[in-house]
Amino acid sequence: MSLPAPLAEIVEDFGALGDSDKVTLLLEFSRELPDLPGHLREDAMEPVPECQSPVFLSVDATDPASVRLYFSAPPEAPTTRGFASILHQGLDGASADDILAVPADFYHDLGLGSAVSPLRLRGMAGMLGRIKSQVRAARSGDRAGGPSLGT
Repeated sequence: MSLPAPLAEIVEDFGALGDSDKVTLLLEFSRELPDLPGHLREDAMEPVPECQSPVFLSVDATDPASVRLYFSAPPEAPTTRGFASILHQGLDGASADDILAVPADFYHDLGLGSAVSPLRLRGMAGMLGRIKSQVRAARSGDRAGGPSLGT
């Protein structure tokens, strides 16, 4: 599997834990999601309708060597915030090529399938798919993005 080093480390950390500890780690990640910078507003970000909770993301791929990711997820949605934080910590600052190389189903390797509902995991897949879509759009010069969610 091709993962940027920070994301590979996160996957390894989850893989070393039992189910209850994985949930605890996911909740720790939820508390680490950074606030949006002052120049971003939710209404200017892309919604992620695959998530059960209202999640918004923005991708700044103007420098393809260091893509910046921004997420907004409510504190009362810790699972969703945890997924957003995993993606932020694992992919923020990665190159466009590295992000596009992440398998669409990498989240299975976190081992959360028995601890988190498939619907919630679908939300994480949606976040990754939209990140990739925005990276592709930036590459092609089309800031509007597209509906593609796969790799």
